[in-house]
Amino acid sequence: MTGYLRGVATALITPFTEHGVNFQTLEELLFFQEQGGADAVVILGTTGEAATMSEREREEVILFARKRVGKMKLVVGTGSNCTERAVAMSKRAEELGADGILAVTPYYNKCTQQGLVAYYRAISEAVSLPVIAYNVPARTGVNILPHTMSEIASIKNIAGVKEASGNMAQAIETASLIRGRCDLYCGEDALNLPFLAIGATALISVLSNLVPADVKALTESVFCGDLLAANRISDALLPLAKACFAEVNPIPVKEGLRLMGFVVGIPRPPLTPIEPQNGALLAAAMRKYGLQVKA
Repeated sequence: MTGYLRGVATALITPFTEHGVNFQTLEELLFFQEQGGADAVVILGTTGEAATMSEREREEVILFARKRVGKMKLVVGTGSNCTERAVAMSKRAEELGADGILAVTPYYNKCTQQGLVAYYRAISEAVSLPVIAYNVPARTGVNILPHTMSEIASIKNIAGVKEASGNMAQAIETASLIRGRCDLYCGEDALNLPFLAIGATALISVLSNLVPADVKALTESVFCGDLLAANRISDALLPLAKACFAEVNPIPVKEGLRLMGFVVGIPRPPLTPIEPQNGALLAAAMRKYGLQVKA
């Protein structure tokens, strides 16, 4: 299927206190995204630290977000290294009001390419929602090859692939094989502009946690054919994007939101607070970009 996501889908952080999820800040973040023009939010993904959250916390976040997303689409991360668990979580997300599913490839197990096809078929057959495949081999140890994504694109409910391999040649080949059957979404902020140029319909962005309106402006410039404006926006965003990945995601972007005044807490172990030198680099990039840093 095509046409599910267009524009900006923010891969939202989960704010924590020492006792659990900070729902007051989560509401503020959802409002900030809505005001910034985000078309969707993706919760409980990599950036949302779902791997360190209990089942109860995840369900509470889905229910809370469902009531407060406004006109934005609500996409929920449900991937697992156990197909049975991914299916169960996807079904539960649908019951709780998700608009779509983001399913990362099975991690650690290092399944075959046909194992990936079977995994996405099982999830898609279990729900009626659009399902987005998520390819991030640096984290999972498995890579959805272009010919495999072409096969996955034929499965019912597959809306697209969040491609975060960092391999532009692979992304181009994948785009050519799935075009017209499901959509390509960029999952790496440094490559937002080239992905849009090869036909990506949406950016599933970490950077838009900080600057949703500007990331949205990048997509709109490309969609209306103003590549000069798109390049100007991209050139300005790139140093900020680089700083947001000075350490493993979501450590820097969570620090960036803290610097903007949001009470987001610190990442949950085994992630750690940002190293001082990288925090200084991020703060400098934010100031240079024009963001107010509250320290």
